[in-house]
Amino acid sequence: MKVACVGGGPAGLYLSILLKLRDPSHDITVHERNAEGTTYGWGVTYWRGLLDQLRAHDLETARAVEASSVRWNEGVAHVRDLMTRRPGDEGHGIGRHRLLEILAERARSLGVRLEFGSTISPDDLPGADLVVAGDGVHSALRTRHADHFGTRIDSGRNRYLWLGTSKAFDAFTFAFVETDHGWIWCYGYGFGPDAGTCVVECAPETWTGLGLDRAPEADGLALLEKLFAGILDGHPLIGRPSADGSAPWLTFRTVTNRTWHRGNVVLIGDAAHTTHYSIGAGTTLALEDAIALAGALHERPALPEALAHYERERRAALLSLQSAARHSALWYENLPRYIDLPPQQMFALLGQRHSPCCPTYRPSCTTGSTGRPGSWRRCAASSAGSGRRSRARCRAGRPAGSRALREQPVQGGVPEHPVGVEPLRHPGGPPPPLLPQEASAAETVDHGPKPGAPRQQPLARRADSLAWVKDSQDAAAEGPAPRSRTANDRLTPWTSV
Repeated sequence: MKVACVGGGPAGLYLSILLKLRDPSHDITVHERNAEGTTYGWGVTYWRGLLDQLRAHDLETARAVEASSVRWNEGVAHVRDLMTRRPGDEGHGIGRHRLLEILAERARSLGVRLEFGSTISPDDLPGADLVVAGDGVHSALRTRHADHFGTRIDSGRNRYLWLGTSKAFDAFTFAFVETDHGWIWCYGYGFGPDAGTCVVECAPETWTGLGLDRAPEADGLALLEKLFAGILDGHPLIGRPSADGSAPWLTFRTVTNRTWHRGNVVLIGDAAHTTHYSIGAGTTLALEDAIALAGALHERPALPEALAHYERERRAALLSLQSAARHSALWYENLPRYIDLPPQQMFALLGQRHSPCCPTYRPSCTTGSTGRPGSWRRCAASSAGSGRRSRARCRAGRPAGSRALREQPVQGGVPEHPVGVEPLRHPGGPPPPLLPQEASAAETVDHGPKPGAPRQQPLARRADSLAWVKDSQDAAAEGPAPRSRTANDRLTPWTSV
């Protein structure tokens, strides 16, 4: 088979590797419009599950990726002048430049042609049996036939900025800083012995109030270094200036498509779908797309059948993550709703932000009916539970599987608001309706699969699964938690910094 991959990102490169490993006779060319070694971004994150998949499909690539990665197994949260640290799942960080270097070297060694500085026009596609559109969120190949693909692009409300730093974070770090113009926060993680990534985010009012919308890059970075001095420990922030010298602040674009293929052209990675960066899944999903497409092409010799199977498989796998990403983004867009809670409750909701219940109920729903502090218990919903066990936990700290929540009338896949509990108001109006594929995910995540329905894949375990749910003293008095407590189930007390 002759294959042309348009875009030299992780998805296109890894697909070329897998196809060559399965059949060395494949004629594969990867076209990348940028020069070799030129890439955007800093570090990318992934979790143990991806590493296991890489080992299963190409051990040599997996070993190289693991050897070039840093690891962490704790989460740290800073709110005002308080800080807490707690154990979490093992996460990995690797520089995007190094990841692409590993994949390119491996592809070349297998006989894949890599053509850098090669721009492919949608009106002049290379002659090939299969054209793989892996040209990213702004995909030209997808845009040319957007009506056929049914492309939908939704922009988020908040502004964000990707930055590098020489600070090598030893844990996945959240920092929330209050300013005269509102809250601004960042996520920090390491990807090398002397390198880290900082993703800074804030509401548009804060962005303009601080002057970040008009500040030259150097002035903007100086202000951010001052605001986040508590976690940077004197290390500088490193930007990537735009053509006019300003910092490239963005709004996140959520991309979905009604179909992923047209004739012999198929979408992969960000060209097919995006999920909000706050769940740290972009690179993992791109590589999983490549694995699924390579498998479908190998198992089904007829191209239309193979592409249809690939699309069905990946759509099903993405449902829960797309729903989680949507709710996570909405949680951050409504941060003031949660930030004044007691710190430990706020940290609990930070980990539980992908729950569909967070945008529906008051934050006080995580406190017991007495309003007094209670015990902390691991939340199965954020720990990769599936089916009925993975329902969101809310309402007075009781499991969402409890009778009180189950018996509530359901409207549109979300429980009706209990008496006296106000729903979250989305900025500028009510929350947008669920996308068709998310409606199915919400139905599964919120209430469990219907009898006879296929079981959906569980939410992936990620570093943001640092979720704890507050049990009321009344609930605690009913008896011990079903799972015994361990040393890893302790939340480090908040301390002043």
